[in-house]
Amino acid sequence: MRNVLSRPDFRLLFGGLLASMVAESILLLALAIWVKDLTGSDGLAGATIFVILAPRMLAPLVGWFVDRYPRRPFFVATNLVMALLLTPLFAVRDAGDMWIIYGVAALYGLANLTVGAVLSRLIRELVPSELLGEANGALQTARQGLRLIGPLLGTGLYVALGGWMLAAVGMAGFLIAAAVVGARRAVEPSTESTAGSATARRWPAELVAGLRHLVDEPALRRALLGYGLGSLVMGFTESLIFAYVDRGLGRDPAFVGVLLTVQGIGGLVGGLCSAAALRRVGELGTLAGGVALFGPAALMLSYPNMWLGFVALLMAGLSLPLTLVGLHTLIQRRTPPELLGRVAAASDAVVRCPQAFSIGVGALLVGVLDYRLAFALVGLATLLAGNYLWRSRHLTPPAPARIPKPRPAPAVETVDHEVVAATRRSRER
Repeated sequence: MRNVLSRPDFRLLFGGLLASMVAESILLLALAIWVKDLTGSDGLAGATIFVILAPRMLAPLVGWFVDRYPRRPFFVATNLVMALLLTPLFAVRDAGDMWIIYGVAALYGLANLTVGAVLSRLIRELVPSELLGEANGALQTARQGLRLIGPLLGTGLYVALGGWMLAAVGMAGFLIAAAVVGARRAVEPSTESTAGSATARRWPAELVAGLRHLVDEPALRRALLGYGLGSLVMGFTESLIFAYVDRGLGRDPAFVGVLLTVQGIGGLVGGLCSAAALRRVGELGTLAGGVALFGPAALMLSYPNMWLGFVALLMAGLSLPLTLVGLHTLIQRRTPPELLGRVAAASDAVVRCPQAFSIGVGALLVGVLDYRLAFALVGLATLLAGNYLWRSRHLTPPAPARIPKPRPAPAVETVDHEVVAATRRSRER
């Protein structure tokens, strides 16, 4: 990762993203715990994550906007909007105000989708193709490493000071991200906004261009199909984890923060190993390994034991960065720059919409089905999805290692003294 972090523009982007990722790591779990505390319902707590993911259905429209405007100002503006969106949380007092949390979660999910699409284009523009894996690995290492402190910090702030402090910390993180990334001006490549009225006349086709590219490109089609099928059951765990802690371990909902911190350790290891995995098995192979690792983790959670749960969460944490680095690097390498915003947003929707659906189903299942059986079903389904992806890894073979070419020796001018002497004699005549 030292190669990509030595690039000044990427370091600037990385610094801004660290601030926003701290805010995200504190908010995502804490909002669900807030709902659980207000209502006492595992299903409603898990549904908070569903509400955050539901705006992914607007991905084609979001990607179209991202591709039409300069990326850096768009990134800054979106982070400012995200900070503003958290202000209604200061009005939450009791269970009757739960709709405010859900409303903020939905708008936050839409803004988060926008940031993800912008980020894909920014990385593609700042980083050469051979360093894309390192760049995505560095971001995932930071994101997963924050799970070591984010959930515990968010839970601690909520327990000690209430949900309002969470909103204040989140706002500060997004404002810092906007300030850091916006501090340095850069020349933006031309965008579709300069394409004139021809683009405006064919905007319906441009709106679905990202989805069309995902369908037409074989490796992307297989990646999204396999991962999307796995996501249909992965979302169950958002509600199941609360039942596992409550019914299985007999602990308070805040203990979920401890488990997710353990997951962060696995995520940190996975982020550090992701670039090496790409070099060894390629993008689809890395994605397959990440999805398949989720299977045994879910199977272990079907038996309520705290130490076994720690091992399971470590494996689940290891799977996530491998999955995301494999998918994001594949998208960036197989997509033309002018389509990248739409393709990134569309791929996010293809994966997250099934996940959002499964979170909604999981919120219902947790009340009628034994959580142990549900975890077992999740484990078997993700093992099958990982196997499907692994069998298609030949579509993205590992890139051959680049051997640096030796520098050519500097040309040495030789002087023909006889020619010089003859030229001098001719001038004297």
